[in-house]
Amino acid sequence: MLTTTRRIHWRAIVLVAGLTAACGTGSGGIGAVGCSTGSEGSKPPAAAAAPAADRKYFLEAVDDAAVIQLYADGFSSLPLKEKTLIWHLYQAALAGRDIFIDQKHRNALEMRALIEAVVAHPQGVDPATLAQVHRYAKLFWINNGPYNNLTAQKFVMQLPPAAFATAVKAAVTGGAVVTPPVGESIDAMLTRLNPMFFDPAVDPIVTAKTPPPGKDILSASANNLYSGVSLADLKGFTEKYGLNSRLVKQPNGTLVEEVYRVGGRYSKEITEIVRHLEAAIPYASEPMANALRALVAFYRSGEKADREKYDIAWVNDKASAVDTINGFIEVYLDARGVKGGWEGLVFYVNPEKTERIRKFADNAQWFEDRMPYDEKFRKPMVKGIVANAIDVVVETGDSGPVTPIGINLPNDQAIREQHGSKSVSLSNVGEASDKGTPGTMRNEFSWAPEEAERSRMHGSLAGELLTDMHEVIGHASGRQADGFKGSPQDAIKQYFSALEEGRADLVGLYFIADPKLAELGIVPAAEQDAIARTQYEAYTRNALTQLRRVRRGTQIEEDHMRNRQMVVKWLMANTKAIEVRQRDGKTYYVMADAKAFRDGVGRLLAEVQRIKSTGDFAAAKALFDAHGIHFDAKVRDEVVARVESLKLPSYTGFVMPKLTPVTDASGAVTDVTVSYPLDLTAQMLEYSGAKK
Repeated sequence: MLTTTRRIHWRAIVLVAGLTAACGTGSGGIGAVGCSTGSEGSKPPAAAAAPAADRKYFLEAVDDAAVIQLYADGFSSLPLKEKTLIWHLYQAALAGRDIFIDQKHRNALEMRALIEAVVAHPQGVDPATLAQVHRYAKLFWINNGPYNNLTAQKFVMQLPPAAFATAVKAAVTGGAVVTPPVGESIDAMLTRLNPMFFDPAVDPIVTAKTPPPGKDILSASANNLYSGVSLADLKGFTEKYGLNSRLVKQPNGTLVEEVYRVGGRYSKEITEIVRHLEAAIPYASEPMANALRALVAFYRSGEKADREKYDIAWVNDKASAVDTINGFIEVYLDARGVKGGWEGLVFYVNPEKTERIRKFADNAQWFEDRMPYDEKFRKPMVKGIVANAIDVVVETGDSGPVTPIGINLPNDQAIREQHGSKSVSLSNVGEASDKGTPGTMRNEFSWAPEEAERSRMHGSLAGELLTDMHEVIGHASGRQADGFKGSPQDAIKQYFSALEEGRADLVGLYFIADPKLAELGIVPAAEQDAIARTQYEAYTRNALTQLRRVRRGTQIEEDHMRNRQMVVKWLMANTKAIEVRQRDGKTYYVMADAKAFRDGVGRLLAEVQRIKSTGDFAAAKALFDAHGIHFDAKVRDEVVARVESLKLPSYTGFVMPKLTPVTDASGAVTDVTVSYPLDLTAQMLEYSGAKK
């Protein structure tokens, strides 16, 4: 699973810059992706990295989203072999980008083609109309489709449909290429897609884990992981390709799995991913090459056994300085928590920042032996935890532009227990987020000046520690009860992801105050109490401030938001650690007793681990129904008003570094350069092959 800048995930291995000649595109309704190439004898781009002091991080705000530039310091100093390896992996990450957009909604790629036609060919388009289309396009790019990444709710274009249709036709006149399905005119295409662009009541929620009356979690969800399938249809049906298939109900009632593999659904994209992965193999270390070969085998067959071989090979690559996560991994998009969203991520180890996170990995057994849950749920021998701080080069699909800040994989519980796991902390993502995000949020929602000052002094380190422990000793901890059969995901169903994120958070919250951290030199002993208190206060505030993201309705759908809400609300209900206070008409969540907070965290962690280890669906449902899903709309409205008065963002999307190959007269790569677009629109149009 992974930790994002505004969320925290657990991942089963798995997710933007210039493309090469053979970027992918696809089957299943996916249109062609344009590519750019490194020309023969090409030179480095002019936009080189600026000195750190002069860097621009915050680029723009789009509604409640901040757009921030990500920097990859250290890339230019890598050996040519590693740069070339990263270049091929980078192309593989770009080649699969459209898969996830198609998974988000069956119409999403067609919608993107129309809005990008207008943005890339603005001549003759009414300026006010163009501004609204461009706003919608930026939200679409940031969220990989027409749904907010955090709330799962649809956002709509703030235009009359006729104005948008006029803009599309003007763009076509200006040279844009729009290709409706065979037998359909542009007018008919616009009419068919109008409800998705303009009507918030049509397909309103991409993933509905708490459906409205009369619907189940599949029929209420608008994603493209299922077609015509309800929960009732699954009775008696056994999925062979649960993670990597789309499930379709045929007119005769038969269920068919459209498998994601070469020759199956998304064959064109996957074929291109495979081509770039195979091109990377000669530049990889042997352990990494073994993992890439295994990934290619899985992409060709789609078989679970090959996916498991890849997971094991990937975990066993413990020393490579460069790595990738590429595939159908996280199951957050699926209300059932079964089907994987596609993602691609490429990174290299930052050795200067790795020391701390490896201390957690090296001492994982010490922490496991002291978990505050039943000994029978502890691992007697923690295996193979690999932990690194990394710098990201590119993230696409389910991991970008809204990106994680921490990752722990694989998700397969049996493989984790037998072979171990790998954890990474995305150091350049955390740095860019910190430097590109305003600090006024802490002042507005802190009860006392001392709390705000602690956050200013210790907040960055406290947050990094929670992320490190969440990923390294959180997700890697615990085991299933003796005799438990199947997987905890299958047993706990739609509550599993939120439960697992809460479990990993609770591990970090519990141990951040343990003297062991000072003993290991991870924190200064004299400052540990202040650091722990800072994190407890920040975690408590977050349960209040995160409500600003859910501006419609009174329930939370996103798993990481659910987990944080659950932890804080449970502590409110069962301890004296947190108080709700009012001042000047404003609500504050105040962490009032650090000892009670940690004691409560230990008690809750014991119960959450029991639920996971035994697969107790009823207890998971009761826990989240009581504490993690529902909230008071009046409190939310107050929080939104406070945030809007300060013009603060609710979430962040990143513009990725751009790689460009330098070649000699023979076409051989002699260097790969990195530059920074500083422009979301330019990057996204380049990815799609559109011209402006």
